[in-house]
Amino acid sequence: MGPRAVIFDVGHVLYDWNPRYLYKRLIQDDRALDAFLRDICTLDWHFQHDLGRDFAETSAELIAAHPDHADLIRAWGERWIEQIGDPLPGMPTIVDDLAAANVPMFALTNYGEAFWQQHRARDAWLFDRFQGFVVSGTERLIKPDPAIYRLALERFRLTAAEVFFVDDRQANVDAATALGIHARLFTGADDLRRDLCEVGLLAA
Repeated sequence: MGPRAVIFDVGHVLYDWNPRYLYKRLIQDDRALDAFLRDICTLDWHFQHDLGRDFAETSAELIAAHPDHADLIRAWGERWIEQIGDPLPGMPTIVDDLAAANVPMFALTNYGEAFWQQHRARDAWLFDRFQGFVVSGTERLIKPDPAIYRLALERFRLTAAEVFFVDDRQANVDAATALGIHARLFTGADDLRRDLCEVGLLAA
């Protein structure tokens, strides 16, 4: 039995995400912008939100360490949605085609809970086509921990063999594959469409 449902990652699969989209509006000097994102609002710091920490806590700690950047740090949470770019090219069409083919769609994403709710609301036109979501910041589990994949399968009422999973990080793909999930690394909509056709979820 082949896959009958698709589980998508969100960031860098369905949507572009880059803090620079926001901060290039707030920091005019390129070197200062690079330094801020490298040394203050870093990806390692942001990773805490994916793990379930509240922005009020993480921002207070960061502001205490960098009080001269307090307003810029607060902007990370207050203007989060401005970090989310457009859907990646070709992906809305793939979602449309899967919906038209009655293929169930779900999302399994490393995402802070509050930030996810903002994104979910803004782009309801796309996410309303999905039957369910597992969000790391809500569950306090994070890919590639096998536990979050098991939780997704249980919640979505799917077996591993019934799932086609796509993610932009090889470690997350490998973890899914180890559980028997049909997983592919995202390299673009054209390659994904070919893969979906190969497993029979879309017509060639």
